[in-house]
Amino acid sequence: MAAEALKCRECKTEYPLEAHYVCERCFGPLEVSYAHKPVTDVAEARRRIQAGPQSVWRYADFLPLAGGPPQVGLPAGCTPLIKADLLAERLGIKEVWVKNDTANPTHSFKDRVVSVATARARELGFEVLACASTGNLANAVAAQAAALGMESYVFIPANLEEQKILATGVYGTNVVAIHGNYDDVNRLCTEVSGEREGWAFVNVNMRPYYAEGSKTIAYEIAEQLGWETPDRIVSPIASGSLFTKIAKGFEEWLELGLITGSLPKMNGAQATGCSPVAQAYEAGHDVCRPVKPDTIAKSLAIGNPADGPYAVELARRSDGGVTAVTDDEIRAGIRLLAETTGIFTETAGGVTTATLQKLAEQGEIGSDERVVIVITGDGLKTLDAVRDTFETHTIDPTFDAFEDAFAIGAAK
Repeated sequence: MAAEALKCRECKTEYPLEAHYVCERCFGPLEVSYAHKPVTDVAEARRRIQAGPQSVWRYADFLPLAGGPPQVGLPAGCTPLIKADLLAERLGIKEVWVKNDTANPTHSFKDRVVSVATARARELGFEVLACASTGNLANAVAAQAAALGMESYVFIPANLEEQKILATGVYGTNVVAIHGNYDDVNRLCTEVSGEREGWAFVNVNMRPYYAEGSKTIAYEIAEQLGWETPDRIVSPIASGSLFTKIAKGFEEWLELGLITGSLPKMNGAQATGCSPVAQAYEAGHDVCRPVKPDTIAKSLAIGNPADGPYAVELARRSDGGVTAVTDDEIRAGIRLLAETTGIFTETAGGVTTATLQKLAEQGEIGSDERVVIVITGDGLKTLDAVRDTFETHTIDPTFDAFEDAFAIGAAK
């Protein structure tokens, strides 16, 4: 399967595989289209994948590169898929798996998309790496640029979590904090990208390639489940790109015959304080009305999601849905995942886990379903979200004090 063009998702106009991201005819978004070559020997194709590197580049044949997988940079991908029996039991679900993308180099799925966007940017001759970010992407861009010896600029909302700012600046990048929300940051970056030749904004002028990196989550899940699709995916939605590209990954491999099953039911997860996609889905609308974000889940706080309409359409045609959860439910979701799996997730993962719980409580998940939840970032990035959610027992350094604090003697 080879990339052959950039194609408008609306009017289908095609463009060369260069740094384009919007259609000049209808202003629709561009995405990579491929020439599908039939897989004549499925077993051999699977062996070829399994013999590849322990990174997203084992799937290089399905990604938009001209010169093959790069030999430099941070390796991303091949993160664990963990069977979460205690979580499944707690929620009354037969089978739950956690795709733990906190295991990436900068502890979020953004390392995947940055790997693909950066590799293509270098092929096209770009010298500076940049992005608009709600935090995780800034971490990934700064780290990847440092590993490659590239100059970088990351643009973020000024009120971003301190942990994410610190984990970005340490790589020696240029941190540009903007007075405004992510949508304000993104507008500025779009303007800058048009004025600065040689700058690759991974999620602006390189967006079609960047987005393809998310497909590797689907590829890995299918491979890790024995070349099968799960019955349902629960994934967070910010711009909608991750959500839709996971589905694209499954659909590509189903079409090629590399995996068995069908497109999973796709359930999107949003925070109530920034839920334009969930609101559109619930109202039966095809477009998303922009909102002003107000939620602790800042990594999902995109009030005008570029891929929102496509996320709504995907949720409907896959018999899935899009659900919103409150900040209190997000905190509870973080705690639930930690207590039942040992995985500490940031607020976006709390949104996903809380959505899974809500679907289970509403009886939306069948008794025989295999469900995979996608956990996209590490809890160390949003420590304030769990502040005051548990008790610390402070005692004198004596056995009697310990026994009194926990009433162990009385319990016996």
